Amino acid sequence: MENSLRSRVKNAVKHGWNAFLNRDPTEYSIDYGQSYYHRPDRPRLTKGNERSIVTSVYNKIAIDVAAITIQHVQLDKNGRFLEVRDSGLNTCLTLDANIDQTGRAFIQDVVMSMLDEGCVAIVPVDTSINPKISGSYDIHSMRTGKIIEWFPKDVKVRLYNERNAKHEDLILPKSMVAIIENPLYAVINEPNSTMKRLIRKLNLLDAVDEQSGSGKLDLIIQLPYVIKTEARQKQADNRIKSIENQLRDSPFGIAYTDGTERITQLNRPVENNLMKQIEYLTSMLYSQLGMTQSILDGSADEGTMLNYYNRTSEPIISAIVDEMKRKFLTKTARTQLQSIMFFRDPFKLVPVKDLAEIADKMTRNEIMSSNEIRQVIGLKPSKDPKADMLVNSNLNQTKEANNETPEEEINQEEEIQNGEV
Repeated sequence: MENSLRSRVKNAVKHGWNAFLNRDPTEYSIDYGQSYYHRPDRPRLTKGNERSIVTSVYNKIAIDVAAITIQHVQLDKNGRFLEVRDSGLNTCLTLDANIDQTGRAFIQDVVMSMLDEGCVAIVPVDTSINPKISGSYDIHSMRTGKIIEWFPKDVKVRLYNERNAKHEDLILPKSMVAIIENPLYAVINEPNSTMKRLIRKLNLLDAVDEQSGSGKLDLIIQLPYVIKTEARQKQADNRIKSIENQLRDSPFGIAYTDGTERITQLNRPVENNLMKQIEYLTSMLYSQLGMTQSILDGSADEGTMLNYYNRTSEPIISAIVDEMKRKFLTKTARTQLQSIMFFRDPFKLVPVKDLAEIADKMTRNEIMSSNEIRQVIGLKPSKDPKADMLVNSNLNQTKEANNETPEEEINQEEEIQNGEV
């Protein structure tokens, strides 16, 4: 015991490291590059979207799309999923897209930028071979880029350079850049679309609210004389300035007027129907996007969520996957039955009370094994070999299912007839 404790202490002293104690004396003289108080690669919404409630709608859609798993897979000869390929592209999509983003954060960035701008580019940054020379390359990192200029066969992309922490403009061929266009462009990004009209109405409502809360008194003063000449107008202006000075200089905001002057205060602004128009445009936008208020507040039932996934999330994730399959997989790779597919977990919306019945049906009909069901629940896989087999445990299994050959089965039957067993 003493030796083991002594050896542990010795190893800790020899190989241990502390972030505060084991520091290089020249650490502060190292040039770490340009620094920021805020994360420089984070997407910034444009066109007034960051000042309206549509940001919450964009964020909800982006989170739900990023929750769907995208993988680089191998198919069988019938075009069915066979296995996941161990490639750099799959690592970018599932684990590490770049030095700043995980695979899920990268997809969320893509969707947020696409909804905001209408079209976004996915650019391979680090590759095994120059994509301009050969199409047979593996992707080690990728970034989301903003398309600022379009050319016949190229695009100018504003891309974040992680080496110097700056956004730079690059002209890249369209063949190596995945260009994702918003499938809901007509509803969200068109100049006179429902979303743009809603944003304009919300900006008008914000302007009215700021004006009403600016501290103005909105008074009308009736003077005891007719104001038609220039001299009378100057006299009226001097009277208004006098009242303004009294209210400003008084610690309690008190001013005096002549007994012949009448003051009328506008207690509320002129009525408008902005709120009714905003409510109408909001309900129309939700119906066109396949969303409801219950989806945003988390009270939607399974049918509502299924309709939302089919009408909103599925078109967006399909656009992303199809474009990456078209640009990042060569014709040879597609001939070798490589593909990019997305998978949505159907058990996320299942209540706990219904999970037992679903698990029984899945295992009884030999659709899922016991260990696959245990993985959905969050339990460790069982070491029983039967737990990885597609068998119905409610029925008596054949000898083949129990790893017994037909010859062993015949010998057992003969022993039973002879009375030996």
